[in-house]
This record gives sequence, structure tokens and C-alpha cells, in this order.
Amino acid sequence: MIGLVLAAGAGRRLRPYTDTLPKALVPVDGETTILDIALGNLAEVGLTDVVIVVGYAAGAVESRVDALQERYGVKITLVHNDKAEEWNNAYSLWLAREHFAQGALLVNGDTVHPAGVERTLLAARGPGILLALDTVKKLADEEMKVVLDSGGQLKRITKLMDPADAYGEYIGATVIEPQAAAGLADALEATWRRDPDLYYEDGYQEYADRGGEVRGAPIGEVEWVEVDNHEDLARAREIACRY
Repeated sequence: MIGLVLAAGAGRRLRPYTDTLPKALVPVDGETTILDIALGNLAEVGLTDVVIVVGYAAGAVESRVDALQERYGVKITLVHNDKAEEWNNAYSLWLAREHFAQGALLVNGDTVHPAGVERTLLAARGPGILLALDTVKKLADEEMKVVLDSGGQLKRITKLMDPADAYGEYIGATVIEPQAAAGLADALEATWRRDPDLYYEDGYQEYADRGGEVRGAPIGEVEWVEVDNHEDLARAREIACRY
């Protein structure tokens, strides 16, 4: 199993930080960036082969690869998304299909959370796809909300849902088992070809609709944040120093 980080996004709402840097390289604890936290978490659970999907300002990540490999004891492979500023991240994840074929623990490059999330996912592995879910947080319109059926299988994952109907929020961390990889790759391709502005979570929905196993693992009371704007960044800086 590899670690997989999606770090192709521009993060325009975080300007001026992202005028020259991808969102994943915005610092959240001194010089520690969101990408540093992701790599540290993956290394902590023993995943030392890491693929990073880059796009916007990719050179900023490329220039740090050697230092990051030495700092975290990982081997980094970069996958380039030349559509990162035009298309959404269903395409980004599809580009890494040859790598997640061996199984992957995927983390979004804009999410700050402790390594306990990765440990929770790895402890609950099954034959398909497993999503880290916050079932504690009060939800609003922006969150990626999830509904499971009575057997625990994914029924719906979308932002476009009444928060009162949701079981929880997907926090941007997933285990993709090797058995699920080919089917997920096909579902992702169908998703971005249907509409390149769709999320990879729409690919999860497509995979589940085709009969693939997608389940959720509640993470419990965990301090985490998806960093989309300056308010989120302030929260990330408040909690990252406590990890």
C-alpha cells in the first residue's frame, strides 16, 4: 500500500499565499505546511512510498522533494495534472490510477488532521473503499456529506444535501484496497468524462452505484479542518501545533 496526496489545487481563496504556492504548501505551524503534516502522518503509519498529484505551481513541490524525502523517510513520486487549473479533482485521482492499483491511503492536500485518522482507517480495512467520516461535527452547506444504508454501504456522497439527512462528513482521507482499484479507475474516468468539473467523491458515488463496496469509518472526536479560506487557515494554525 502507498500513500497518496492530492495536491494539484490552486486554492485561490487563500491568496496571497497561493499566488506562487499550491494550497498544500501553505504553512500552518511555523514552516510546517499542510503537505508536511500529510507526509508525516503517512510515514507515522508506515507508508513510505508516497505519490503526490501536482498541478498548480507544481515546481514549488518539485523543488522540495529531496528535502521532504529526507525529513520524513519517504520516497516521493510526482504525478502531473496539466488540467489542474481547468478541471476538478476526479481527473486528478484518475491520473494516479496506476499507483493506487497496489492499494493506497489517500489524503487531500488541503486537510489538516492528526495521524489518528490514518490509524483509524487502517484498523478498519475491508475489501473495498473506506472513507474517514466525522459523525460529530454539526454540518452546513459546504461540507461533503455522506449517507449510508442500513448495511453501512455508501448510499450518497455530495455537498448538495440537507445536512439533517447526512450521517456525517467525509474528511478527505480514504483507504483504496487493491481489489477496488480497477473498478474505481473506471468509475472515475466515467465521472470526469461526463463532466470534468466533478469531484473524485462523485467517482466514489459512481463506483458504489455500480455495486462496489464503499463504507465509512467514524473518526470520533478529532480536531481537523479542510483549509479552503483564511478562516480555515486560522483554525489550522490553532490546531496543527497540538499534533
